[in-house]
Amino acid sequence: MFTGLITGLGTVERLVPGGVTDVWLASPWKDFVQGESIACDGVCLTVVEWKGSSFRVQAAPETLRRTTLGDWTPGGRVNLERALKVGDRLGGHWVQGHVDAVGTVVGTKTEGGSLVLSVSLPQALAPFFVEKGSVCIDGVSLTVTKVEVDRFSVMLIPETQSQTTLGKKRAGQGVNLEADIIGKYVARVMSLRGSGSLSLEQLTAAGFTAP
Repeated sequence: MFTGLITGLGTVERLVPGGVTDVWLASPWKDFVQGESIACDGVCLTVVEWKGSSFRVQAAPETLRRTTLGDWTPGGRVNLERALKVGDRLGGHWVQGHVDAVGTVVGTKTEGGSLVLSVSLPQALAPFFVEKGSVCIDGVSLTVTKVEVDRFSVMLIPETQSQTTLGKKRAGQGVNLEADIIGKYVARVMSLRGSGSLSLEQLTAAGFTAP
């Protein structure tokens, strides 16, 4: 699990295609643990090797299909977050590192010192988005400020612009999207209730409604 609070920026060093794609990333750290999880642009990947401050992860074909990782090139910058430890502060929101879809930046504009980022909203994710809800974009926990039929917007404060890659995003670029896990489960429960698979009594017993 992650929080969506970026703790370092990495750089893609090299990619080695194969049955799985090997990716070497330069990072701010050296104290890696074999098999640990690191969110790379919001994608939960496993450390399989490291040398100094560089580490290697592997991306399966499904990862390449469902994320922007297939578009990475050497020299590209990547948002990094190490896995949450028990007892750590949860400053963002619950993030799994399981990307739901790739969205496309459809526009940016400045408002005061902040940057408004508008991103296309895949139809399948629309039920999970609400204004003032949470979304993870390229690994960054953000608050949804506006939801439209085919897009949504977030606002990046100067700190987010400088400490992540999002401040340099331009229209047409793809970004990894992970919808709020709570919204996913609520939507799933409501869909089952609507289909008649769940009764009100079952929902109450599970704690989803008031007694």
